This record gives sequence, C-alpha cells and structure tokens, in this order.
Amino acid sequence: MLAAVTLLAAVAAMAIVAQNGSNAGAAALTSAPAPAGWNIAFAGSRGATGDAQRTTCGQVLAPQSLGVTHPVLPCGAKVILRSGNKQVLTEVIDNALVEPGRQLEVTDALAKMLGIDGTVELEWRFATASGSGS
Repeated sequence: MLAAVTLLAAVAAMAIVAQNGSNAGAAALTSAPAPAGWNIAFAGSRGATGDAQRTTCGQVLAPQSLGVTHPVLPCGAKVILRSGNKQVLTEVIDNALVEPGRQLEVTDALAKMLGIDGTVELEWRFATASGSGS
C-alpha cells in the first residue's frame, strides 16, 4: 500500500513539473519581441495590376498601390524593405505569390520606388514600434 501511495505522489509531482514547464515556455513565446535584424529574400515586382484585382488580404489593387506579398506573414504586418540605400515602410497586402521562385513580391509602384527590376535579393525586417532596429 505504501508503495502505491509513493508511486502516485511521484507521478503527481512529475505532472506538476511538466505543467509548470509548459506554461513557462508559452509565456516566453507570447511575450517575445519580433526579430529586428535584416532578412534577405528573393523578391520582384508582382507586375502591373489588373482591373479590380483583389488580394488574399481583401484589398483591391490599383496602379498606385504600395505593399508586399509574403506567403507566411499575416495581412497587415508592417515591414521595412531595403534595396541599396532606399528604405520603405510598407505592409503585407497579399499571401499569394505571382511568380514561382520568389520569397516575396512588391507591387509595381513599390518596385519602381525601390528601383527593383526583375528578381533581386532584397533586405527586409519587421518594423518596430520605436522605428529603430539593427
């Protein structure tokens, strides 16, 4: 009988430790800041906008629309794009890439602002609340 009580106490202690460990990990993930370093991606223009072309984020594109397509980032995520000495703050407006082999795409108007022609390596990072970053 004493062995059964000891075994039950040991199992309960392990369950409490496992519970506390999983809660600590979840809290750390939910409070972690977005990475501020620069990422490199193969990027290009998504091309001229068609008539009333709607994105997967629900936006209707116009020739002057500015934004980025990224297959994973959520709609509305603020990012900074850098090409050479030009930087632009923009947001994710679509999740469906037009051209295969790219990791992100920019609207035609944004490609012109950044001087992008064809597919290039483009630097990007998450925008931070203070506007600072590495």
